[in-house]
Parts: sequence; structure tokens; C-alpha cells
Amino acid sequence: MKQSDEKCHIELSTPMLFNYDECLLFLARSDQEILHTIKDKILYKLLKINNEFILCKIGYSAQKIQVHFPLKTPSKAAVEQVIAYIREWFDLDRNLAPFYNMAQQDAILQQPVKKYYGLRIIGIPDLFEALVWAIIGQQINLTFAYTLKKRFVEHFGESVTYKGETYWVFPTCEKIASLEVEDVQALQFTVRKAEYIITIAQAMASGELNKEKLLKEQNRTSMKKFLMAIRGVGAWTADYVLMKCFHDPTSFPIADVGLHNALKMQLALDRKPTIDELKEFEAQWQGWQAYATFYLWRSLYDKV
Repeated sequence: MKQSDEKCHIELSTPMLFNYDECLLFLARSDQEILHTIKDKILYKLLKINNEFILCKIGYSAQKIQVHFPLKTPSKAAVEQVIAYIREWFDLDRNLAPFYNMAQQDAILQQPVKKYYGLRIIGIPDLFEALVWAIIGQQINLTFAYTLKKRFVEHFGESVTYKGETYWVFPTCEKIASLEVEDVQALQFTVRKAEYIITIAQAMASGELNKEKLLKEQNRTSMKKFLMAIRGVGAWTADYVLMKCFHDPTSFPIADVGLHNALKMQLALDRKPTIDELKEFEAQWQGWQAYATFYLWRSLYDKV
């Protein structure tokens, strides 16, 4: 990491196996996305750190992620948190060489890893956001999920306007904990999803649930069990959160429809793969199931 003399520009060196353009393609997959904006390969992301809004203007050049702060210069402590957030968001500390070594020998993954070389799992560092997004996405298509997220953020989140553009941060658990089910239901959420989200918000606002507690669990199995004890969190939601928030490379959402469709396409099947077949694939990808899944998801939004 290099900090310039201006104190409003930082640079983060990236691993050799990193493709900024591929990561941007993932981040740009919905025009309904509200939590970041992309213009001319520049990524804008609003963060709130210690009650301070920090707008990050993120670019890439010469194997470095470059971050400018157009609103104002953050404190040194805030800059350190921005760096930590970006490293986690792009999974920059992951050594992908073992994944590529495995994938290049795998009949299913061989083409995707060649095509999307350098793509990393784009995470959701905030546990509350990860849980809510996973619950929103349960049993609905991605397009409608983005519509619901946009409404949720615009109604309950906070924003900053800069040069005519409005940038948003995800609602806090404290804000959502104070709502009634009807408040969320009014945005076209089901009653159940509204209940789940408010219950999770209350558990997080009270300190009963947080990322630190989950990280203290002994292993992935106990973390998944902890998550599944939360009302509204089934196996798919737990696996998704483990993948996106905790960057667990072994997480495998075996019931995921997108994964099934991607495998059907990759294998040129006239049907979706069976659970037994999925278990066989999982065994082949041991240790890297999450990355295998993410690359297969990426194959779904290739332009025809």
C-alpha cells in the first residue's frame, strides 16, 4: 500500500492472478444495483466508518488498485479500514494458484478459468448486508431481488450526493430493528422475509449475533450450524453467507438454481444435474467449491 503526499489517494498492490475488468463485469451485472456505481471503469463506493461517510473512487492501473477520496480526506484510522474493506471485498489475500492448478485439470472448470482468468469472489464484508441480501434472494429471480434491494436501501439506508450523483450505504441493523413488519412488507417483501430480516436486525443490534462471534466458531461446520439456527436461514442461505461474507473457499450452495443452470450449460445437458452428480463435482473441487461455483455463476451472464 502506498499513500500519496496528497493524503487523499492510496494504492493497493494486487496479486498477479487478479483481473480488475472481470471483477467490474461482475459488479456491473445489474443496472438496479444501488450500493456502487461504475463509470468508465471507475468504481464508486460509499462507506460509513465511525459515523463518517467516505466516498471511494476506485480505479486500476499497473497492477494497483487506486483509491481517491473526492468528498474529503479520511483520518488515518479510517483509511486503514477502507483498505481492509477493499482487500476483503475483492478477496485480495487469497492465493488462487492452487485453485487454477486444480481447475485446469478439471473438465468442467477448464474453460471458465481460462475465460475469466483473474476473477475473484466479490464478497459482502458486512454480515447484516450479506444475510439480508441472501434472504431477499430466496426463491425469486435475480432481477426482482435487485429491485427489492434497491427499494430497501432507498427507504431505510443513508446517502450522500456528490456532483449530482447520489451514493448509498446499506441500512444499519439498528435502523431495521426498530421497524414493524408492515414497514418492510410495504416494499413488496413477503411477510416471512420481512419477519426474518427484522429478527436478524434485532439480534445484531443487541449483540447476540455478529461477525466476530461467528469467526470464533471452531470450523466451517459449526459456523454453518450457528447460521442455520437463525430463523429464515436455511442451508443455501448459510452457504451463500459463508462464501460471500467469510470467504470460505469450501462453501458449496448445492441447491443453487444458478449453479444447476450453469452446469447444465457447461455439460450440454437436456436436464439439470442431480444432487448425486453435484456431490461428485463437489468432491472433485474439494477445497475450492466456492470458487468453482463463482466461476460457473460468471458463465451465466456472458453476452451472446
